[in-house]
Amino acid sequence: MTRGAAIGLRDLTIAYDRHPAVHHLTGDFAPGSLTAIVGPNGAGKSTLLKAITGALRPAAGTVELNGLSRSDLAYLPQQAEIDRAFPITVADTVVMGAWTRIGVGLGVDRATAVRAGQALSAVGLDGFGRRPVGSLSAGQFQRVLFARMLLQDARVVLLDEPFTAIDARTTRDLLDLVVRWHRQEGRTVIAVLHDFDQVRAHFPHALLLARAPIAWGDTDRVLTPKNLLSARALAESWDENAPLCDRARGTAA
Repeated sequence: MTRGAAIGLRDLTIAYDRHPAVHHLTGDFAPGSLTAIVGPNGAGKSTLLKAITGALRPAAGTVELNGLSRSDLAYLPQQAEIDRAFPITVADTVVMGAWTRIGVGLGVDRATAVRAGQALSAVGLDGFGRRPVGSLSAGQFQRVLFARMLLQDARVVLLDEPFTAIDARTTRDLLDLVVRWHRQEGRTVIAVLHDFDQVRAHFPHALLLARAPIAWGDTDRVLTPKNLLSARALAESWDENAPLCDRARGTAA
């Protein structure tokens, strides 16, 4: 696995209806880094991931992919955003991760089918291939989505609240996979998380957002009581009707 270029954010502002959701954010996700994005509810964490994928256009500033293409990014949204009612099997869901290589509408070759089976084994779902995804528990479905990402084999992995509302064993297994992506395979992994203990235990780097950046760097320097208090205060005082040109007063680590 070759290391991809860093993702750079340059004075990035992302807005809905011209009201900023992320305000004047500058920094870099280094190649092969493992970073948690944390902050209060409504802090712009999920919005930032969508801007990195290209799903949202910046209102100001830029997202620099530095040699990466969009196909180099694997994005896992929150489970609440995924429709599980569509009648599709577990195996077919996993194979979707290979679409950038085999093409939409083309048949699945044997090599891809074998890789899909191996991916299911890697997430603890041997024998689940023919099951409909609608029959799975939340934890099982999240394992399927991680298996799909294994097939995608992307250089950058973006995860939006990947461990919310799933059981402890699944969380532990999937965290192990995330750590493997980082330590053994050199992928750049960026995850929106809420559990600070989880972040401190597994994520070397963190970005603390409250729409404006509070701190970005080594996790033990970011998740300090002072910074967390600043994030909460800024989130509570934020003016929803602030014009786009007003610069939020965040401090970067």
